[in-house]
Amino acid sequence: MEIKNNAFIFETPLIEGVIRKRKNRFIMEVEIDGEICDCHCPTTGSIGNIVLQDIPCLLSKSRDTARKTLYTVEAISLDLPSENNKSWIGINQNAANRYVEHFLKTGQFSAMVEKGDTVKREQKLGNSKLDFLVDNIYIEVKTPLQCLQVPIGEHIKTKKVTELNSTDRFVRHINELAESLKENERAILITCFIYDNPGFKPVGSKRKEYVREQVESCLERGLETWQVNLRITPTELSIIKYFKTSKN
Repeated sequence: MEIKNNAFIFETPLIEGVIRKRKNRFIMEVEIDGEICDCHCPTTGSIGNIVLQDIPCLLSKSRDTARKTLYTVEAISLDLPSENNKSWIGINQNAANRYVEHFLKTGQFSAMVEKGDTVKREQKLGNSKLDFLVDNIYIEVKTPLQCLQVPIGEHIKTKKVTELNSTDRFVRHINELAESLKENERAILITCFIYDNPGFKPVGSKRKEYVREQVESCLERGLETWQVNLRITPTELSIIKYFKTSKN
């Protein structure tokens, strides 16, 4: 990684391909220069209500030539494969923390975290490991993909979105963040999108009332919530915008 105009620059530009099929939670069949390759899918859950068939994608190539899946799918596009200037949606939830760390360390979230002089990853707090401790501010990053808030053209096949049932980890994390305010002045939950999301609307859940109560309780205790929108291209990541959402 190098810094160019404070963007996150990929060491090697991402490669464009077309997803032909999602074989399982971990593998996608992708056509790259006329050849079908098994590629690693970095998110095991649903990606919106999209049927991942004939969908353009961006791929990173592993340096480990012995790896079973040499490529990782980093982003998808809902544009036609023939479109020259595609808009991309980042789907690598594991990479999101690397991107956020870069922008924290280069001072580009100054409205959210003024200094960011000391950025520590994966810090234990209570019964959880939270993503960052920046100076004395605990920060957790979530990258939702179950609901894609983007226009979907008629050429895209869709399916019914399932309800989100796995909420325990989220509730535990926000409560750990709120609990940290007994000793620290601030705690932040970042909802990070690797595309231009207009304003997050969560997927329905059977436990939505309970989750809402927990969120409201944590906000009342002083938890801050922020949204971050990033832009991914074949060469780099940059910030589109970020804003506080606690009042919403």
